[in-house]
Amino acid sequence: MTTTSASQSCAACPAHNLSNLKKLGVNMTSWDYVIALAGNPNTGKSTVFNALTGLRQHTGNWPGKTVVRAEGGFQYGGSRYKIVDLPGTYSLLSTSTDEDIARNFILFGQPDVTVIVLDASRLERNLNLTLQVLEITDRALICLNLMDESRRHQLHVNERALARELGVPVVPTSARHGEGIPELLQAIYEVASGQAVCKPHRIAARSKELQAAIQRIATNVEARFPGLTNARWVALRLLEGDPRIIEAVRTGELAELVTSKPETEAMPKAAA
Repeated sequence: MTTTSASQSCAACPAHNLSNLKKLGVNMTSWDYVIALAGNPNTGKSTVFNALTGLRQHTGNWPGKTVVRAEGGFQYGGSRYKIVDLPGTYSLLSTSTDEDIARNFILFGQPDVTVIVLDASRLERNLNLTLQVLEITDRALICLNLMDESRRHQLHVNERALARELGVPVVPTSARHGEGIPELLQAIYEVASGQAVCKPHRIAARSKELQAAIQRIATNVEARFPGLTNARWVALRLLEGDPRIIEAVRTGELAELVTSKPETEAMPKAAA
């Protein structure tokens, strides 16, 4: 993970895909950035959401789904952030409605920051989802929650080493006690504004044959959709026969994920 001046990087501009967010039922009027909150069930994700938003939140359903969606907002560093609490999932492999919703929001909505909430006392079981999210987006950070539980079990997590290994910021928190929330807000601001540039860890294929197949498909995907930032992940999903990704390739929907979006999609900065 490296740090650069926001004025020197196009990452300082909002990265979200406005048209796809509208399709997903997210209204960005008066908001500068959109934040996705992801994590396994029972990691304290809802508590983190409440700590960030306070009473500035409301609930509804995802379009065409019976799954509840919570949205909220906060202001920090002169910008307004909308935060969307994704369904708690153990995976993004689309074996359930919740997983499909979470995956599609991160992939197609392209949030400015995806905050992945982990249980510091059960870190290993949370890393599967973390690595899947980091395959999709390089605008992410880790909220290492339930640090109080970790201390109670006499477990020590080296957050700096974890940040080096994952290539994204790691912020220790105990959301129910308000611990680490100011640092979390600062980290969200730095990733959203482009001041922190993440280089997330990507798992290399163990088989040379598989690696060659991934590279071949990714090259073809990039040729059809120039500028696509996660062609390798798309290639992996195509190899696994993911029907949602196959349809997105067939219809050309993936073209909407190209990072060079029209300037008219950039949101004006809301008044403080």
